Amino acid sequence: MNNNAWLIIQSVLSVLIVVSILLQSQGSGLGSAWGGGGETYHTKRGVEKVLFNATIIFVVLFAFTSITSLLTK
Repeated sequence: MNNNAWLIIQSVLSVLIVVSILLQSQGSGLGSAWGGGGETYHTKRGVEKVLFNATIIFVVLFAFTSITSLLTK
């Protein structure tokens, strides 16, 4: 693949990563981001678990395409 294709793939993956991270933190406010409001523990279920796993997959794919595009230059 040429460099433009790798850039397009990386751009799409970066947008997907940002969107999935923002959707995960939708229910928590800024107070819980720095230690407040974290008194309860809950397991991820349903859509929350799928979104969490998708975020991990997007990050791994982004890292893979970054390394691959670096090696193909």
